[in-house]
Amino acid sequence: MQVDLFHAAPTFEAFPPDHRAGNPSADLRLPHDEVLARRLERTGRYRILRRLEPRQVGGRFGEDGPAGRKLGIVLDTETTGLDPRRDEIVEIGMVAFTFDADHGVHDVVGVFGGLRQPSLPLPAEVSRLTGITPEMLEGKSIDAQAVADFAASASIVVAHNAKFDRPFCERLFPGFERLPWACSVAEVPWRALGYESSRLEHLVHRVGLFHDGHRAVDDCHALLEVLAVGRPGLERTPFQMLMKSSASVRVEIRAEGSPFRMKDALKERGYRWSDGSDGRPKTWRIEVAEDAAEAELRFLREIVYRSQAEIPCRRLGALERYR
Repeated sequence: MQVDLFHAAPTFEAFPPDHRAGNPSADLRLPHDEVLARRLERTGRYRILRRLEPRQVGGRFGEDGPAGRKLGIVLDTETTGLDPRRDEIVEIGMVAFTFDADHGVHDVVGVFGGLRQPSLPLPAEVSRLTGITPEMLEGKSIDAQAVADFAASASIVVAHNAKFDRPFCERLFPGFERLPWACSVAEVPWRALGYESSRLEHLVHRVGLFHDGHRAVDDCHALLEVLAVGRPGLERTPFQMLMKSSASVRVEIRAEGSPFRMKDALKERGYRWSDGSDGRPKTWRIEVAEDAAEAELRFLREIVYRSQAEIPCRRLGALERYR
């Protein structure tokens, strides 16, 4: 299903204006179940989760929209497995939203969702996790050009584990290789912000909501809410932090041909094993901030190689990350 990016509809507030406020008189304006929920919360002995109501499609983007607004896409996929070389997308979801120069999130301007029958049987584990059944996929396909058109104007594509979603999308749909990507797992310091985990279900619960997880569009709506609203008391929203990280340049350093005896030292320093699925040699690799690259190269030459070896490096911006 595709919704017109320029369709107008009422806007939506994530929480009632007096959510969790210690103002009993405000209860007079609320539904009965919300009154009961607030009474429980005011005792200090209960925490209430409210169902996440997706933001309604509203507002405009482009020539008819407010000046200075950019378009963001929250994207999620459900697949038959974890390997983009062998496994396939069975569902894609995208939520398009506008944001301003300060990275404040505004309107949802479009929603796209689609199911696709894979070439091989759907694993039972995928059905158990997502609720997607082979019967739901039978005869279904996703219009690749419609996906490309929906995302074409995006200034950023956000995925909750972009390293997983980007390779799958680039394999099946045109245009994603030309778009900047950001990862809301890797580029938001969730633990430093007081969250115990970066799992989407946990993040949603910590902002006082719950949703039906593991369906692509539902997860997109949930992630947008977590990024746009965050927890009370934060100076910046998670989306603002994400966009600051996305604008930075990092350097990928590959310790190709490093001695086997150094593997523990490399792992302890933060290097991760690359299995060669990117078409390059199997090796240990790390990403560091641009101003930390020289120190990392010095470590490799003095401690690991003990020579002035040529070390492969690659600068990574939002266009290059997570491929």
